[in-house]
Amino acid sequence: MVPTLESGDWLLVRYGARVRPGDVVILRHPFQQDLLVVKRAVERREGGWWVLGDNAFAGGDSTVYGVVPRAMVLARVTARLRPRGTAGGGGEPVRGMRATLGWAYSAVRPVRSDVSLSRRLRAR
Repeated sequence: MVPTLESGDWLLVRYGARVRPGDVVILRHPFQQDLLVVKRAVERREGGWWVLGDNAFAGGDSTVYGVVPRAMVLARVTARLRPRGTAGGGGEPVRGMRATLGWAYSAVRPVRSDVSLSRRLRAR
């Protein structure tokens, strides 16, 4: 789900929430139901949701496994928290007032569905 989400982000989710087109959702993988995945619900179709990832090169979405049944969509993502870690993913820990303020400004972000969907996210 890069660029919306990055590896290590913590997600605030709402289980059983109403899903609308454009929402980021947590769902059970249709072929490995013990695996949870994060995708964007793009379009409601007969029998479920058409879901796509924000990263066109990552794969593993409805272009591979088709419509996801509504019962497999578990929760809607409402916000993400980027944990305080190291700058650039490695090296020295983030220190100093400027680095701390920069982290605080970017750490908590709502995951909105009102963002206009690119051609990639329109259902095929």
